[in-house]
Amino acid sequence: MDIRERLDGLSRGELVGLIVVVVALLAGGGLWYTRSLPRPVEVATTAGSAAPLVQASFGASPSGAAPIVAVASGSASASPSASPTATLIVDVAGAVRKPGVFEFAPGDRVIDAVERAGGALEVADLTLLNLAAPLTDGQQILVPKKGAAVPSGAPVVGGLPGGSTTLVNINTADEPTLETLNGVGPVLAAAIMQYRTEHGPFASIDQLDEVSGIGPATLEDLRSQVTV
Repeated sequence: MDIRERLDGLSRGELVGLIVVVVALLAGGGLWYTRSLPRPVEVATTAGSAAPLVQASFGASPSGAAPIVAVASGSASASPSASPTATLIVDVAGAVRKPGVFEFAPGDRVIDAVERAGGALEVADLTLLNLAAPLTDGQQILVPKKGAAVPSGAPVVGGLPGGSTTLVNINTADEPTLETLNGVGPVLAAAIMQYRTEHGPFASIDQLDEVSGIGPATLEDLRSQVTV
């Protein structure tokens, strides 16, 4: 007896039940096939990465083969390391409580150096220093005592408004120190440095008249502030 004859021999109820079973089997097979398909999964790179979002396929394939994962190439960019902060090494000596060599940051002033050395002693004469002058690397700040004479050529920092007994050695002073002189700005300080480089040390204060930008009036203003 073939399949057709068997089907013809079934009652109406048996035939309906058989159809329901076949439909249920087909539906179950379709559901299993649908759930076995690979599903796309978004993969985000770490913060700062140059690689875009990618999709990777996971799950077993209908053929039973191992899943294939595709990931776009790219690596996270490393944040640049911070460059070390420059430091200034300054020697603070003279009439201070704790003389010594200290480290300072660019932009610190003479007053910061005096305070770092414990502050000035009662016998110190701070009027001979320009406390607002910027610090430079390798500089020595000598805090004088009251009544002490400043020797010619001593490494003294800056001058005072209107002139004072504090003298700046134009043969050894750097640009920031030269800029503390009355009437001397960045341009004129650079011109003094350039003249000194090209012609050697100044033999006298009058030789400043040969520097570009210094005329008779400026020379007279500087005469009481500088030394050689």
